[in-house]
Amino acid sequence: MAKKNILIVDDEDNFTKLVKLNLEATGNFEVMVLSGPKDLLTSLRHFKPDLILLDLLMPGTGGLEVCDILNDDEFGRKVPVIILSALDKMADKSNAYKKGAVDYLVKPIETEELISRIDRVLQSRYG
Repeated sequence: MAKKNILIVDDEDNFTKLVKLNLEATGNFEVMVLSGPKDLLTSLRHFKPDLILLDLLMPGTGGLEVCDILNDDEFGRKVPVIILSALDKMADKSNAYKKGAVDYLVKPIETEELISRIDRVLQSRYG
């Protein structure tokens, strides 16, 4: 199986380093990290992610606004998004799904659970 490209957009440096390390350790994923949406559209074109892990709450532009940016982009709207949040609020989940997210995970996330959810999305999207 070819490696799948995962783009993480999250401002929590320790979290992203750990997730990147754990995902790449499986041998199934290539991971790119952005600390915010600044270079998102450029990164989409060059890295061509198969899936985006997107933090809901970031300084400045939050995850829901990033979903709007992705939805307005021809390539971005085709990439499945899993929202990550420290908050387990129904309103946030509902809004994330309305913006096009395919899943919503509450931090902290066990590595096995994260990989399972990523695999499930990739299987349903790419077969």
